[in-house]
Amino acid sequence: MHYFEYKKGELYCERVPIRRIAQEVGTPFYLYSYRTLVRHFKVFDEAFEKVPHLVCYSMKANSNLAILRLFVTLGAGMDIVSGGELYRALKAGADPQKIVFSGVGKRTDEMEDALKSGILMFNVESSMELQTLNEVAGRLGIKAPISIRVNPDIDAKTHPYITTGMKQNKFGIDILRAPKAYRLASELPNLEVVGIDCHLGSQLVDVEPFVEALKKLKALVEDLRKEGMEIHYLDLGGGLGITYNDEEPPHPYEYASNVLDEIQRFNCTLILEPGRVIVGNAGILVTQVLYTKENEEKRFVIVDAAMNDLVRPSYYGSFHQILPVQMDTREEIVADVVGPICESADFLAKGRKIPKPNPGELFAVMSAGAYGFSMSTNYNSRPRVAEVMVRDDEIHVIRQREDYEDLVRGESIPDFLIHP
Repeated sequence: MHYFEYKKGELYCERVPIRRIAQEVGTPFYLYSYRTLVRHFKVFDEAFEKVPHLVCYSMKANSNLAILRLFVTLGAGMDIVSGGELYRALKAGADPQKIVFSGVGKRTDEMEDALKSGILMFNVESSMELQTLNEVAGRLGIKAPISIRVNPDIDAKTHPYITTGMKQNKFGIDILRAPKAYRLASELPNLEVVGIDCHLGSQLVDVEPFVEALKKLKALVEDLRKEGMEIHYLDLGGGLGITYNDEEPPHPYEYASNVLDEIQRFNCTLILEPGRVIVGNAGILVTQVLYTKENEEKRFVIVDAAMNDLVRPSYYGSFHQILPVQMDTREEIVADVVGPICESADFLAKGRKIPKPNPGELFAVMSAGAYGFSMSTNYNSRPRVAEVMVRDDEIHVIRQREDYEDLVRGESIPDFLIHP
């Protein structure tokens, strides 16, 4: 459920007409509903209230400080994958003891910052990383709490670019090799084994892969405990999908009901890393129609948002519903909705049936709260767009639109080019 709805033919975010926001901040812009963010987080969190658990929001989905701060106030921890995300999490007031550090390529400076901050644990993804973390922790005189990300070789049946739990993926350590890695970790003097981690992928619409993974992990945890290792945390990762078009992902309560029986057998604190399922349908991208054109083959609707603003359609072939901000009765056409970037891959939709648009009117690209702004770029020297949060009837700009000066900030021309 979200709080983007039509009232008398006009699309609103909570109690604010989207047209009014566009008049105040210009287009394109990302728009988030406060009430939707709160609702989605609470529903997910409450689904697991029967077991000790910690919800660590997956920051890569959307790392705006205001959104992070909102989740912190609701008791969330953070799942980070870089030093920059650690910085953002702490800037938003996150409790370091609720931060888990994932990712296959942690640098030593990032490890140092995380150790000094006192994070909950590192989700380690290779034996070499274990040894490097041990060295860094030793220099600091700190014990590094670790879990090992175990790759259970399970097909999560999602897009190949966002599946992470199979042997051909770069993530984690194969479940058959995991015992050896845990033995290495237990022997290294500056590491403390505290948990086990598993992440299957993103945009999963079936709970069976989670259940299958838990059954495999249970046998591994039993073996590790027999060898005297303490497993206090079971990190099940994230990955639960949302509805973009006709998908029917499980509700968080359905997801929880299917995995809780397995989880309770672990006698661990459960860590969950939801991202898309919390923010995906809580945000939209608002864009303005610039031109329309057609040839013998196609019709095109050219808007001021582009693949640099929302890359998912170009990158994954992803579907995002596109709705007119002003709904009325008019002819429908089939068209490609495209942006101004000089790439044929610059599209938000292809062959989409939409109301015949007029130049200057607004469209809402739905389900854009996850992996929207966080994956945006300055390609074609386009300033990144504004981000706005609505709370009831209040409009809050939570990121200013970049200007041309922002595009060249940090760049310089050497003297030999100025005075040849």
